[in-house]
Amino acid sequence: MKLGLLFSGQGAQKPGMGLDFLSDPLFESIISEGSSVTDLDLKKIMASEDGKLKETKNVQPALVAVSYGIYRMLSRDLPKLPVAAMAGLSLGEYAALMASNSLSAGQGLQLLTDRGRYMQTDADQTASSMAAVLNPDVKKVNDVCDKYPHVWIANYNSPAQLVIGGVTDELKEAVAELKEQSAAKRVVVLRVSGAFHTPLFNGARQKMHARLANQPFRQPAIPVISNTTVSEFQDDKIASIMERQLAVPTHFGDDVAYMVEHQGIDSTLEIGPGKTLSRFAKQVNPRLKRSNIATMKDYAEFVKENQQWS
Repeated sequence: MKLGLLFSGQGAQKPGMGLDFLSDPLFESIISEGSSVTDLDLKKIMASEDGKLKETKNVQPALVAVSYGIYRMLSRDLPKLPVAAMAGLSLGEYAALMASNSLSAGQGLQLLTDRGRYMQTDADQTASSMAAVLNPDVKKVNDVCDKYPHVWIANYNSPAQLVIGGVTDELKEAVAELKEQSAAKRVVVLRVSGAFHTPLFNGARQKMHARLANQPFRQPAIPVISNTTVSEFQDDKIASIMERQLAVPTHFGDDVAYMVEHQGIDSTLEIGPGKTLSRFAKQVNPRLKRSNIATMKDYAEFVKENQQWS
């Protein structure tokens, strides 16, 4: 087995995520330490007390802390797990960089606390939204987006899904036009707080440029594939890529294809809430064996099935 780890991105969060893992002392210590370095109560955010998971500034450190905590448990219980490469969807890239020892958990969560605040500011300034375009005619989608000054393709998730984003009023018109032109099997407006990975987040990008200027990164111990460049992160380029990442499209589907071609992965393990990334992986390469860990039950089953790597 050659395993590709996939880390959840924003949008995967669910009220109660990760709470069942708090019975594990290692996981609990990571969440407690994360709360300390971010000055946020991550447990309350995970539970979505007072709707805390609705805010970008809270989601980002909490979701990555949950994914990273699960990864650390795996490293303890299955230390010989043959991980060949990692990728994360946007936000999930931070979890991958932390898991690959490119930066410490404390550094990563502090960065995410600021990243989340910067993105929250941009999201609050302009009403914007996103829509998933399923089984798209890519040329038609591009042509429609080109008609609107503030609508762009934001995510190339798989051969079967694109996501467009933009100013809400223009996005609604673009969605209607895509449906009229039968440019996709379905177009679904998403419940998100902003049109991430579009120029609407250039303000956050500029702030991250300054924030990352003196942030040291180590060379990842395990290859991490960038959503932005569809290539392996190199330590001296990470800061500039993670700045650009905020306002340019993601290419997660191409990341999975890259791991198949260059690292020879034959299996994927999605870490974090839901199974969205596993579905994208299947759409990229149906031959991949896919697993996911979202709950303690999932974790126990995966560890039991893979005892040969303990």
